[in-house]
Amino acid sequence: MTVTRSVVLGCGSYLPARLVTNDDLTKIVETSDEWIVQRTGIRERHIAADGELTSDLGVAAARAALADAKVDGQSIDLIVLATSTPDNTFPASAVAVQAALGITRGAAFDLQAVCSGFVYGMATADGLLRAGVHQRALVIGAETFSRILDWTDRSTCVLFGDGAGAVVMEAQQQAGTREDRGLLTAHLRSDGRHKKKLYVDGGPSSTGTVGHLRMEGKEVFRFAVGAITDVIKDVFRDTGYTADDLDWFVPHQANKRIIDGSAHKLGIAPEKVVMTVDRHGNTSAASIPLALDVAVKDGRIKRGDLVLLEAMGGGFTWGAALVRW
Repeated sequence: MTVTRSVVLGCGSYLPARLVTNDDLTKIVETSDEWIVQRTGIRERHIAADGELTSDLGVAAARAALADAKVDGQSIDLIVLATSTPDNTFPASAVAVQAALGITRGAAFDLQAVCSGFVYGMATADGLLRAGVHQRALVIGAETFSRILDWTDRSTCVLFGDGAGAVVMEAQQQAGTREDRGLLTAHLRSDGRHKKKLYVDGGPSSTGTVGHLRMEGKEVFRFAVGAITDVIKDVFRDTGYTADDLDWFVPHQANKRIIDGSAHKLGIAPEKVVMTVDRHGNTSAASIPLALDVAVKDGRIKRGDLVLLEAMGGGFTWGAALVRW
């Protein structure tokens, strides 16, 4: 008996032209390249230009993904844009992407789960595709976190960057085994009791301002490794796979120490871990698709590979998904 799976047809990404190194940041706040690298693994990040919007980044990544998938934008009937930094309070930035791509059918909406947004977005699109509501989707993670940073706070402003990544997903009939292509399982979690550990101190209904990102770094680190490993164990339990079966582990690119700690705790070999945090910084919902695109383009991730995705973000939210490429 066949089942419907959401198969990834292609991926793409976009990084703003402006590159900011750790040394550049030493001219803004009291910090050093050594301090940032030792604690986070980050060496540089990209920052959006004045007037360059989150939707602009999303459009560029979407076009790259459509080209990689070799499909026409007019075949897309669902756009899910994961972002915490939309162009406007409303409408959704996804409709700006939809309009820029010349798409006038289907649905487009934003999804807000902070750094977990892309995993949440893939799971949401997967549910709609498998239900037969839509046939072909663009799932995008796009962020301009530079717009919500306090550039006088050296504990946070050195961590983040801007960028966008996207995948094209299509509903296809598969054999119904764990060898199928597509998204095999996804597990999503949240716990709002931890809000004050990673949040933005503004918003339309609270302060009427955009606000700035605030974070209790040690608390986030402490929670992250445990939460990530627990949800990944659920993925393994659901599919019968183990860490040894994985071809690639593509985690949210927040901090090298968190990534290394999670991989070690799960028994995932270091050579299977895709790491781009040194080049991109933490790009929130954009980090996983950016890393995916790097690994696909350099030939590491190939068709048929088993790829594990995971992320944790403010709220807290966290989740993991297993995809056969």
